Amino acid sequence: MISAMTEDKGKKQLLHLVFGGELKALRSTEFRDLEALDLVGIYGDYKSAETAWRAKAQETVDNAHMRYFIVHLHRLLDPENGSPGQD
Repeated sequence: MISAMTEDKGKKQLLHLVFGGELKALRSTEFRDLEALDLVGIYGDYKSAETAWRAKAQETVDNAHMRYFIVHLHRLLDPENGSPGQD
């Protein structure tokens, strides 16, 4: 599911993907079942992505193997201008 993205005039759009799934091991980032990944959404700013990430992480707090991540898509799409200082 992809969420609706808001556009703020004068504010640069910085896309972020929130997704998660059950890991094979606690100290790993390898997923048990790629077909069962939960694609939460794509957000136009880090704050919105973090809010969605926190909500999903809280929903799954009882499963130690379940992890959610925020991917900075804007850094992948434009690596020269997606400096680490930008969220």
